[in-house]
Amino acid sequence: MEKSMVIVNPVSANGRTGRNWPHIAEELKNAGLKFDARLTSMPGEAVQLTREALQEGYLTIVAVGGDGTLNEVLNGFFESDDARPVNSEARLGLIPSGTGRDFIKTINYSRDIRHACRTLARNQTRTIDIGQVWYVDGEGRQASRYFINVAGMGMDGETVDRVNRTTKVFGGKVSFLWGTIATLVQYRNRELTLEIDGVTRYHGEATVVAVANGQYFGGGMRIAPEASLESGHFDIVVVDGMSKPEILANLYRIYLGTHLSYPKVYLMHGKHIRATSLQRVLLQVDGEQPGVLDAEFKLLPRKLQLIC
Repeated sequence: MEKSMVIVNPVSANGRTGRNWPHIAEELKNAGLKFDARLTSMPGEAVQLTREALQEGYLTIVAVGGDGTLNEVLNGFFESDDARPVNSEARLGLIPSGTGRDFIKTINYSRDIRHACRTLARNQTRTIDIGQVWYVDGEGRQASRYFINVAGMGMDGETVDRVNRTTKVFGGKVSFLWGTIATLVQYRNRELTLEIDGVTRYHGEATVVAVANGQYFGGGMRIAPEASLESGHFDIVVVDGMSKPEILANLYRIYLGTHLSYPKVYLMHGKHIRATSLQRVLLQVDGEQPGVLDAEFKLLPRKLQLIC
């Protein structure tokens, strides 16, 4: 069996991943995997470590950490903004060890380390869609990145920003629920426009807009319950102008995935989305907060081999 490269984010899950890494490494060996490992030492480093590993000839890259780590490793699979893969035969595996662990809920992937290692050893893949987003970064420059799960804007972006600046010691669901309620106190809906596949489909004061490849975000909220990683389109969920009492009253619907029937929630589909606003609207991408609108999203169909 060929060697895999394991990219470990030791600070994910409030440092729990680093403390558990010896145990994870032992389970990988017990499952029969041959691997080398590299531990990140700073945010963003997993992108470069992944790219270097692929250039060195590793075909399987395993991300150990949370959704943010997975996003960084995904971005290392591509050379630049033009979606050119470093190696078209490369495979992405994961051992979920972060706070939210939202992506694994869509693929029904086990949180158990031993089971995840056995899944990696089987090396069975599915070819999935991913997304790419262009946005304005913190220094006012145009930037882009790839995403595997969900990108969002509005209250979602501000919640992620708040949660990532504070402790996640209470785990994903509690941390994001607290972050949502704390953000709600001061949040005001943002006026924005959505153009989907060349047609303006929404203009209004949105509470949340999600551009979804996967189903879950925010520590277990099933924002896009009908989304599929192989559908060939995004599910775009718009929560339109809810008041604060309405948001609180309907949070449970989002966790359950039953909110699509609510009159102020719209579901649309598309492959190319432009989101613009005259206001400052924060963006979140796979649980990270890289910048603000204006933003453009593009679906890249069947772009990644995922071990699951």
